[in-house]
Amino acid sequence: MSSSNLQAIKPVLEQLIKTGHVKGAKGEFIVEAEMAGDSAKELNRSLLSALRRAEKKTRLRAEWTSDNGTTQKFFDYILKKTTKTRPSS
Repeated sequence: MSSSNLQAIKPVLEQLIKTGHVKGAKGEFIVEAEMAGDSAKELNRSLLSALRRAEKKTRLRAEWTSDNGTTQKFFDYILKKTTKTRPSS
């Protein structure tokens, strides 16, 4: 995720990300974490909404993978791609 004010969104990230880590890299944060929710769309929406309350000019590129192997990629609130991992034989 990137923002015009990373310091404004950092405390929000630290509060929302319970298990995982947040790394700063070249004007953005890279987050790897486990989160639980009804759907990737809902998790993405709630995360971006919370970040935008702290700093309106925040952009989120996110990849959410469910327990069943479905991966959904989002740019801000928009779902861009869904893929399904095949089970290993």
